[in-house]
Amino acid sequence: MPNAQDIRRRIKSVKSIEQITKAMKMVAAARLRKAQEKAITSQPYTEKILQVLSSVANGAPDAAHPLLEVREVKRVAYLVMSADKGLAGAYSSNVIKEVITQIAGKENVSLITVGRKSRDYFKRRGYTVAEEYTGFSEKPAYQHAIAIANSLAEGFTAGVYDEIHLVYTKFHSALTQTPTSVKLLPIGNISTTKEHQEYIFEPSAEEVLKFLLPQYLQSIIYGALLQSAASELGARMTAMGAATENAEELIAKLILNYNKIRQATITREISEIVGGAEALK
Repeated sequence: MPNAQDIRRRIKSVKSIEQITKAMKMVAAARLRKAQEKAITSQPYTEKILQVLSSVANGAPDAAHPLLEVREVKRVAYLVMSADKGLAGAYSSNVIKEVITQIAGKENVSLITVGRKSRDYFKRRGYTVAEEYTGFSEKPAYQHAIAIANSLAEGFTAGVYDEIHLVYTKFHSALTQTPTSVKLLPIGNISTTKEHQEYIFEPSAEEVLKFLLPQYLQSIIYGALLQSAASELGARMTAMGAATENAEELIAKLILNYNKIRQATITREISEIVGGAEALK
């Protein structure tokens, strides 16, 4: 049974952990607001590109582009977005589970990982990690999306990959994030629910399509990076909030046990004093 000194040390240790988790929760909450704002402000840009692409596709239905080429699927790649750091609950593991359910075998699948958690998981288990990006899962920039999109486009047009899928976490709230999978390449039928606007294209609709398709790919990847960043911060804020509450409950139990042991010690000492006084009579 632990003595009072051991419990005091334990209380001090748990209080230190509580301070750390509380600070991490506050930092994640502050970053989450910024990440949400970025995710919201990027949506109109992506929607406008999709709208223009839809109009271009209608104006040039026979236009060809390497990113639109559909061929026999022999080699599949998955772009997986996870966290660089831990202490974010089940955020990274849920993304990994989403990928595992879609991978039929290790022979015809390559992985492009964003974040150390997914990279380390798949490397330890013998999967082929063709490319890895780390260090910006919480604070992605558009330059990161450009680098990833250019690399994927080069791999697809060179025939290294016949199909590329994106697996990321869609942010709903700090408590709710959903692992989501979409097909990136080849870019499928482009359409929107809005009415198509008429545009005059110079030099031609096909040339505009060649310029917009890479932009569209970059915007999709950037939007997924922002959604993943918000999801990671939301999951971390929730996890650190739960850890802080657990620490508070543990401290309360330890204080109760400490008071019980202290009371028992005082009672025993009083009994010894009374017993000694009775023996002297």
